[in-house]
Amino acid sequence: MKRIGSLWLIIILMVSVLSGCNTDTQNEAGASPVIADFFQTDEEMFTKRDWKTDYNENNSIQIQLNGDSVTATSNSVQIVNTTITLTEEATYIISGTLNDGRIIVDAPKTAKLQLVLNGVNINNKNTAAIYILNADKVFLTLVKGSDNIIVNDGIFITDDENKIDAAIFSKQDLTMNGSGSLTVISSEGNGITSKDDLVITSGNYLITAAKHGLEANDSIRIANASFTIHAEKDGIHAENSEDESLGFIYLSSGDLKIEAKEDGMSASSYMQIVDGTMDIVTAGGSENSTKTVSDSWGGFKGNKEIKNDSNDNSMKGLKANQSMLISNGVITIDSADDAIHSNASIIINGGTFEIASGDDAIHADEALTITSGSIHITESYEGLEALTIDIQGGNIELVASDDGINAAGGNDSSGMTGGRGGRFSPSDKPDQMGKDRNLSSNSKIVISGGTLYIRAFGDGIDANGTLSITGGNITVVGQTQGDTSILDYDVSGVITDGTFVGTGSSHMAQIFSEANQGVIAVQMNQQSANTSITLKDESGQLILTHTPELSFQVVIISSPKLVSGKTYQLTIGSISSDVKAN
Repeated sequence: MKRIGSLWLIIILMVSVLSGCNTDTQNEAGASPVIADFFQTDEEMFTKRDWKTDYNENNSIQIQLNGDSVTATSNSVQIVNTTITLTEEATYIISGTLNDGRIIVDAPKTAKLQLVLNGVNINNKNTAAIYILNADKVFLTLVKGSDNIIVNDGIFITDDENKIDAAIFSKQDLTMNGSGSLTVISSEGNGITSKDDLVITSGNYLITAAKHGLEANDSIRIANASFTIHAEKDGIHAENSEDESLGFIYLSSGDLKIEAKEDGMSASSYMQIVDGTMDIVTAGGSENSTKTVSDSWGGFKGNKEIKNDSNDNSMKGLKANQSMLISNGVITIDSADDAIHSNASIIINGGTFEIASGDDAIHADEALTITSGSIHITESYEGLEALTIDIQGGNIELVASDDGINAAGGNDSSGMTGGRGGRFSPSDKPDQMGKDRNLSSNSKIVISGGTLYIRAFGDGIDANGTLSITGGNITVVGQTQGDTSILDYDVSGVITDGTFVGTGSSHMAQIFSEANQGVIAVQMNQQSANTSITLKDESGQLILTHTPELSFQVVIISSPKLVSGKTYQLTIGSISSDVKAN
């Protein structure tokens, strides 16, 4: 095809010849879903009794609440004014209203009690309305079709050595189930607390709490239940300061709607989500972020704070101090802080995600692995951040006000330093942060599969170490202001397979350091947003087409269909030219 001379006034080839040799880079994590070391199953998390909701009414003890008095059919029920104490293993069917009273379970350590709530309304002004002091385990069952209400509407006054701070408070294992509904209101404390395991296998719950909605020391395990939680602290909180293996959250299934001033779900140990539907809003959502963001696109010229409400508390959607495994589910998060956060590692093996975050959308201090799933991030400071990031599959679409994908060490690091050693105009001088551009790091990004669309106002992909692309379909849309780059790596940026299309700024532009497929990289005068890019081979066969939604000065293209040394037809807007792949 005849070259159009005017194009060369706009486009200047700036790419150096790449090696074109085969590399040793492989898919380091493999193609199969990753199974975490802490992986659990329903069989391990729930007993057969946890699922059991039936009972024999004829063999049960009946308790009738009559406002300011109580009647019962057994001497195992001790009644003092409006305080009811259950002392033996049995099934207790409870009905009626108690204006200002409580139920205490004080049974032998080996006893298993079932409390069946059949239209119960209990209010207490000074302590827990239901208090499980001694037993082996208590099962609280909601009768089908029943509406039950448990309220503490005053301050908590400790009347023994135990600090009681929830409307339902258990020192022992507590299982809740049934097909009825339970409303819990705690105006000064937690909604439901267990100092051992809190297991919920069915039921419909509406919880409003001045502190945590659900709280447990050892674990919180949920299946098949429906929750609406409004909490002034965490929606669901599991924490054990003595045993690192405890304080975990396991969600098998269920429907959770959580509005929390602090974290949506927080575990001091690990968190595992097998399935379920979650809709989580923390601290009013992403618009209330306290995150500092770049004042000059890329963070090299100072920071500007969006909003600061002087609240230093954690306001994350899902948070685990140890690792997190998500296998499936429909997860919607609008968070002021990180949407999904682990102080260790995160594995995502599936699920559908809708995320808006005032900080990072998904952040792991150590490793982030994504094998499949649909991840849609509409707002974030950085989209994906971890020390090492391994993307094997999935459909990921993200918007970030700073870096789209960032491999950086440290706790919640923004990773704003980073080498520029492979830029279009190489230099041996240190970058503006005073760091050597070829600084070695153990951070790495490996992309071996999936479809990624990255719209970033910092760097599109920032590996403060190595970048390896061995598969997948990757699109990066950057902007043209500030010290940003489509690609940014410290040590090496290698592509051996997969399709890559990137547009953005020419100021700090960096290309792949090595490839075994063709690469085309061009720099030009600024093109307006929505200017189409089309690439064809010498015979006119279409290789790819792309229309960036932001203006651009640089285009980088690599594909298995490109062969180093061959000539291709590149059209940008209305202007075409022949370009040679390197």
